[in-house]
Amino acid sequence: MSTPALKTLFHPFESGALDLPEPHARVLFLGAKLGFRTPEGFTRELTAVQGFRPDFLALQREGLKVLPHGEGSDYTAALVLCGRHRGENELNVAEALERGSDGALILIAGSNDDGVASLAKRMGKLIALEGRSPKHHGLAFWFRAPADRLEIAAALRQANATTLVEGRFETSPGMFSYDRVDPGSRLLAEALPQNLSGKVADFCAGWGYLSAELMLRSPGISSIDLYEAEFSSLEAARRNVKSETVPARFFWHDLLAEPVEHHYDAIVMNPPFHQGRAAEPEIGQKLIALAAKALTRRGVLFLVANKGLPYEKALTASFEEYRQIAGDNAFKVFAARR
Repeated sequence: MSTPALKTLFHPFESGALDLPEPHARVLFLGAKLGFRTPEGFTRELTAVQGFRPDFLALQREGLKVLPHGEGSDYTAALVLCGRHRGENELNVAEALERGSDGALILIAGSNDDGVASLAKRMGKLIALEGRSPKHHGLAFWFRAPADRLEIAAALRQANATTLVEGRFETSPGMFSYDRVDPGSRLLAEALPQNLSGKVADFCAGWGYLSAELMLRSPGISSIDLYEAEFSSLEAARRNVKSETVPARFFWHDLLAEPVEHHYDAIVMNPPFHQGRAAEPEIGQKLIALAAKALTRRGVLFLVANKGLPYEKALTASFEEYRQIAGDNAFKVFAARR
C-alpha cells in the first residue's frame, strides 16, 4: 500500500511538473519503501536502496533491484524519500549528489511531520531549487546536481559526521541512540552477571554496545552473534565489537521474518517497541517468544524494556521462570530462564 510520502514523491511526474526520465535512464531511489507506483512510461532502470532488512526483503519480493547501500555512479536521476532523522536525510541527499552525474535530477520528498519543509529550506541555501510541489500532507522539491555537487555533498557529510560515543563507539545519524549510549542498554549491561559463559547472542544489537560490554564483563563467553535489522548499524557494530579472544559473527537479519538457525546459552536484548510513531509492544512480545526458541535448555534471556511495556505475560508464556533484576524510573531489566 502506498504511503502519502511515496505519493508525494512521484506526484511531480504525474502532474507534469517534471518530465519523465528517458526510457533507459538510470535512476537511484534512496530510502525506497514498498508501495510506490511509478507513472506509466517511467524508466525500468531503477535501483532501490534500503538498509532496513524488513523493507529490503519486501522490495526484493516484488522483484525490484534493491541494495542495502548505494553503489555505482553517473545516475541520470536520484529520488530521496525522507524519514524521521534529519541527519540521515541529509546524508541521503549527499549520496544522491555523489552518485548522480552533473546535471542529474535530484528529487526529494517526505511528510510534513518528518521536517521536509525545513530540509528544503536548508538545501535552498546550498543549491538553487528548481521546483516545489506540496501534496498529500508532504512536500516534494527538486534541483539539478550542480558542477560543485561533490563539494556540497562533502559539506553535508561534514555536518553529519561519524560520532565517537564515549571515545570508542563509532555511530552515524539515523542509528538508534547514535549520539549516546541508550540508558536502557546501559542499565542492562550493568545488571549482567560477570560469569556468563558459552555461546551468546545479541538480538537487536544496534551499533554493538551490549556485545562490546559483554566481551569486557564476561571473559568466559566462547562466542557472540549479533543480529540487527539496520544495515548501517550492523556495519558500525563490526567496527565497534572486537576481541582477540572472543569470535563474533554479524547477521543482517529480520528476526520477525527470518529463522534463527543457531542456539545459545544466553541472549541479551533491548528490543524496539515501535516502527512508526505509535508504540507497538507486540514487537517485543514476539521477540521474547523467538528468543526462548533460540535458547538451549536452561538458557537465559536478559531483557531491558521501558517500564510501561507489558512484557511479563509474554515472559510467563515462554519461560519456566523470570525475575526482575534491575530497574529505575524509566526501565526494567528481566532475567528469564527456560
